[in-house]
Formats: sequence, structure tokens, C-alpha cells
Amino acid sequence: MAKIKHHNFLNTVHEVFTDAKQAGVLHLYAGGKSFSGRTIEVGGRELYHFGTTGYLGLELDPRLKKAAKEAIDSYGTQFPLSKSYISNPLYEKLENSISEMYGYPIVITKNSTLGHLGVIPSAVDDDDVIILDHQVHWSVQNAAKMLKTRSVPIEMIRHNHLEMLEDKIKKYQHSKGRIWYMADGIYSMYGDYAPVKELMGLAKKYSQLHFYFDDVHGMSWVGRNGTGYVLDQLGELPENVLLFGTLSKTFGASGAVLACSNASMYDKIKTFGGPLTFSAQLEPASVAAAMASAQIHLSPEIYRLQQELRERIDYFNDCLSITELPLINRNESPVFYIGTGMPKTGYNFVNRLMGEGFFVNLGIFPAVPVKNTGVRITISRHNQKEEIKALVDAMEYHFPKALEDTQTDAQRVFHAFKMEPRTLSGPKVSSELTVEVFDTIDQVEKEEWNQSLGGQGVYDWEGLKFLEEVFQGNPRKEHNWLFRYVVIKDADGVPVLMTFVTLSLWKDDMLAQAQISAAIEEERKTNPYHLSSMVLSLGCLFTEGDHLYWNASHRLGKEARDKLLATMEKLEQQFGAKMTVLRDFGEDTSWNEPLYGQGFLRVQMPNSCYVVLDEVDSMEDYLQRLSSRNRRHFRKDVQPYLDRAKTVVLPSMSTNQIEQVKSLFGEVQSRNLGLNTFSFPDSLFEKMNENHLWEFIVLCSLYQPEKIVGVMFCYTNLKQVYVPAFVGMDYDGLEEFAIYRQLLYRTIERAIGLGIPKIDFGLTAAFEKRKLGATVEKKYAYLQTNDNFILELLGIMEGQH
Repeated sequence: MAKIKHHNFLNTVHEVFTDAKQAGVLHLYAGGKSFSGRTIEVGGRELYHFGTTGYLGLELDPRLKKAAKEAIDSYGTQFPLSKSYISNPLYEKLENSISEMYGYPIVITKNSTLGHLGVIPSAVDDDDVIILDHQVHWSVQNAAKMLKTRSVPIEMIRHNHLEMLEDKIKKYQHSKGRIWYMADGIYSMYGDYAPVKELMGLAKKYSQLHFYFDDVHGMSWVGRNGTGYVLDQLGELPENVLLFGTLSKTFGASGAVLACSNASMYDKIKTFGGPLTFSAQLEPASVAAAMASAQIHLSPEIYRLQQELRERIDYFNDCLSITELPLINRNESPVFYIGTGMPKTGYNFVNRLMGEGFFVNLGIFPAVPVKNTGVRITISRHNQKEEIKALVDAMEYHFPKALEDTQTDAQRVFHAFKMEPRTLSGPKVSSELTVEVFDTIDQVEKEEWNQSLGGQGVYDWEGLKFLEEVFQGNPRKEHNWLFRYVVIKDADGVPVLMTFVTLSLWKDDMLAQAQISAAIEEERKTNPYHLSSMVLSLGCLFTEGDHLYWNASHRLGKEARDKLLATMEKLEQQFGAKMTVLRDFGEDTSWNEPLYGQGFLRVQMPNSCYVVLDEVDSMEDYLQRLSSRNRRHFRKDVQPYLDRAKTVVLPSMSTNQIEQVKSLFGEVQSRNLGLNTFSFPDSLFEKMNENHLWEFIVLCSLYQPEKIVGVMFCYTNLKQVYVPAFVGMDYDGLEEFAIYRQLLYRTIERAIGLGIPKIDFGLTAAFEKRKLGATVEKKYAYLQTNDNFILELLGIMEGQH
């Protein structure tokens, strides 16, 4: 799975949110002069409110509002001092009330995000280790990342995967102090639970195991005194558990609370905890409102409120149970999630529900995997049964229409969420286009393929024939690729779209930072397939370029594009691929917006480089056309080395030479962690040697003529483009021979000599290629997956090693 680089990840989130904002489902503004809780005004219309996290409706309780007003009158709008110096007059009473609720010492924080930033670095020692559930809230992950600077290991496990957790515990039990597992009590998107009782059982087995629970979505609506889901499951708070709750959301005020039964740990956190020390304290109005809420929580009234909410949750579950709607997780929390799969279906469904008078939330990347977009519905005491039933009726009516509007079907949704398929109507299917999927290039008409996709990269008809022979029948699974050729034609038999895709094993860290890949490669010394996944990709890992012929101006061009995506999704399901990748798009592609709607994310690849040699008569002519700066580079960094090695162009090599270039390629491949891929089969080099379209530009030492110090493996595509596909180098001779720069120079020289008008220099090392006149292009890939785990794991690893 391709890693989203940090800066690119932020750009990706921005693009996803912008897409959703333009669809009218994010970054909305509520209107009106007052709130009832039952409805909310959006765009001048009153909608029934099914998006609140104030599940008990206490934010509108008259007692909380009165307390807040009186506090402002008495103490002003804020108390602008750090609590380390002095707390405002209401704080002590609030702390006593919240402590009485929990029955344990507590720390009140400005909000949960600042609370995590204050508590986690204080609680975790340098010899501890952190293990994160991959769906734990972003604020916990972000706070944990701060400990990288102290070299605290941070691991991640799949959601609620206790076997994986135990494996991590075993990994560290003899080398680390405490092992912290961090999770949510109630998860905010799907409303599912942490397996608290099972986790406590694991703690009995491993005494080092400690827990950090963020239970802000479990607060108030469940548990003794409304202290939340986790404490309700625990009964008592063990010393190996830190528990976060909230004074906002369901509690109805502001702030967050940490409960801790370990006296020394409590004192350590309370005395000095980053933002707990340096941030401003809660405003008097918030403290007073929280005090009023605490009195409700300490009274029998809280159980009546919980029961009223429970009746609404049960009713909603009952209504949903007689529908075929894809409810992702049936549970007793007030959070429900109806899957839509593709973002564009989610946009359509949300807009349809708002049109019917219901406000709901969109669940979208990065809160959920992009392919697991859906509608998050929350139930509160404000909701009445008649509008709950009306919402279910509206969803049941509009869900199939949203599928039809966005050319998808229910089966795709159920597959995305790994649910059993059900029967719901799908989109209308056009019969004007025919889609053919071929198993081998032999089944594709040669001239037609070359007219559409020839003349670039190693994927003209002959090139693909070569690749099929190389990547089949090998003993190691990473060396066996499945090729499929997609040809979409109109009723007259004219191609509208043609491409090829491959199914192959990728390293999940292929585009990760080099230091991350280096750490993962250590693991692969004992487990060679650690963090690797089967990927369905446009093109293949051997090729680079525009892998797609698409007649965008054809009246059925957009439909052909949609049919390609549907075909790839079927292939993904058929072959069990973990991810689909469309790659090598330029920056300003018309595919961008449609692909976001289909659940793809754009990630930046290494830059691509090419050289155009039209009307270039000689190498001297080419050098004269370089910029003055690049000519200086040639005279200083290339020309002095040209006489230090002998250059020969070989159409084939001896057995000894083949063994040498294999080794030199291996040296480069093992060091190229910026584009970290599995090696190629040994048979590749023998088959190159037998194929008339391949040749080898070889650098040999003048003092040891039989010793090859550098090689460029070059393919000639229909005499239209010269493709230096791979390089091999003796790293001991890099400085002596300037091997890489010499090979770039000799490649240009060879292409000119052959009269080939273009060189495709491929990915990586753009800086060196640019200095010899190459044009550099930004390249992007689009990936689609319903598994955020690897992306989050690699994000956690950034800067750690």
C-alpha cells in the first residue's frame, strides 16, 4: 500500500474535504436565533437534528444555562491565569463534584485534545512502549507521536485485534517497562466498543500492560453517575488504567476529565502536564455549567435521562432491523453508521436526506477509509419517535436512489464493508459499450494496441509479451504477476479506452520515507513478507508512463471511464486485492474529481523525467542546447570522468557479464528505499539478454577491462522512445567514475546515435537527470482501499527511527 507522505497527506485531506464542501455536506453554517436541540436550521430550512453528540440534551438544560449566566455576571467571561498559579473560585467545587462522580482523583483539562497532550507525555516513561488501536481518536495518536522525540516505541494494531495486541506485548515484555495500550471506549464513527473485559483478562496475563482509554463518546449516557462505558464495564478503576471522559458533548458544558486511581501517577500528572500547566483554564461560565451538570449526574435523575435515551436507541434499532439498509454495526450506543461506500454516493444520500428535512453527518476520510464513506446518525433525547421513524423511512426510500444516481449498487457497498450481500436495486446499465478483459497480450490485436499505447515505456505489444514471460512461473510469489488487458469499444468497434492492469505483491512502505523502510527491512530479514499486500494496479511496477488510452472527447468517454473503474473493482474482488492503484497521472488531469467521488485518494509519486531529442544531430549539438548552468555541470561533474571508464553498448552479454550486472542491479535496488519494491526474478536478465529489443550500456574499468562498474538496461520501443529502465552500479566506484552521471550521459548519446526522438528516464533521481537537460514532471497515483491501517501505521512511524 503506497504511503501518503506527510505533506501530501495534508493536501489529500484538503482535497477530500474541499470535494465534500463543494457537494454541500461539510463546513455548513447553522442558522436561526435559538436552538431547540430537536431541530437545526441549515440553509434557511428547519431540519430534524440527527447529528449532535449531546446525546442527553443537557447543553440546553435550563439549570446549566442559568449557572453559566450567573458565573459570567459574578466572575466575567474568563479567568486569564494558568491553574498552576491559581484557579478561579468555582474550580475547587467542580473538581470535588467530578471526583465524587467517579469515586477517584481527577484532573480537569481545557478539552480532551489538550488533555491528551498534557497527560500522555507525563504518564509514559522513556522505557515504556505505546500500542495504539488504529481507530483510536486522532487526538490520542497526535499526543502519542510527541514521544518519538524521547525514542519511545509506538506500535499500532488493527482495530480490536487482541491477538495482534498480544503479539506486540510479547515483543516488548522483556525489554520495556510498562506497555500502554491506547483505545477509545466508544468509537465515534461506527459506535462500536472497546472489548474492555477481554482486555482486563489480558492484563492479568501480562502485568506490564496498562491502558489509556478515551471514553468521551461513552460519557453520561451510560454508567454509574454517567461516568461512561469503560467504567461501567470495569466496575472499579484499576491502577493500570487512565480514563478520559468529557465535560462537553453529552455532559453539556466544556472541558475534559482524567480519572486516575494510582496516587503517584495522579500526582505526577497533576503537578506538571504540559498544557495543563501552561494553557488557560476553563471559563467561569463553563465551570459553572459543568457544576450544574455534575449535580444532575450525582442524582437519580441521570438514570431517568439514560433510560429515555435508551428507549429512543432501541426504537431506532427496531426500525432499522426491518430494512435492508447497510447498518455497519448494530449496537446499543447512540451512534449509528449507514455505509454508502463511494464518497459521491454519500454526498448524494446526505443531500437527499437534508432535502427530506433531516440533518445527518457524513463520515469521510480520514475519519474512515475513503472507500467506507457513509452517513453517521446520532440519536439524542431531543429526537422523538415520529421523526426517528420518518428518518428510517426516508433512508429506505432514498438509499437505492442514491445508488442509482451515482452509478453504483448495493453489492459494492456491502463488499466495501465486508458484509453479507443483500438485495437492493442498482443503477441502470448502458449497452452501447462493450468491455473485454483479456488474460494475455496474445489475445489483443497487436496493431490496435500499439496505435493506442505503443511508443512509450516497456508496454508496447512486444514489451508486454516480454513482461508476461518474465513474471510468470517463478518460485517466489512476489515474482509472479497477473496481467489483464481491458479494451472498451463503442458499438462500431472503435476503442474508447484501452489499458492493462496487474495484480502483484507490493511492499506497503513502497513510497514511505527511506528511514521508515529501513526499519521495516530489518523486520523483513526474518519475515520477508512483513507489511506487504496484493495490489491491483494500472500498469505494473516495471513500467512508467501514461498507461491509459482514453478518448475523452468520445460521447461515451465518461461512461467508458466509469466502466473501467467498475471493471477494476470486480477484478479487485475476484483476486482479493487489498488496494487498487491508478498511477502516473499528471497534475492537471480531468480524472481527479471523478476519482475522488469514486473513493480514490491522490498521492504524489516520485517525479518523472524525459528528454526530447527532436532535430538533435549530435551530442555536441545537445550539449550546446543546455542552459549555461547545466553546461557548467557537464564540464565540472561529467566530462572529467568520461575517459576513466570504457563505454560499450552490448546487444547481449556473456554468462559472466550477466552475473556481474545482476549483482550491480541488486546493489542499487537494495539501496533505493525511496521507492521500496521487491526484487525482480533472476530470469529477467537472461530474458533481456535473449530479447532483441533490449541492449546494455556498460561501463568497464580501464584497469580491469573485464570488470563492469556500471550498466544501464535499455529498451527500444517501436523506435519512438528509448527506455533506460534500470541501472546497476558498483558503489565502491561511484566517486572514482561518477558512474550514474556517466550512464545518464551515455544514454543520451546512445539515443541520439540511434535517431530515437525521446528518452523516458523514468522515476527517481530527478535532480541528477535535470542537470543533464531532462524535463521533470510531477506524477500522481490514485489509491482506493477500505483499510486505513497501513496508512496510519506508516504515519505513526514517521520520524521514529
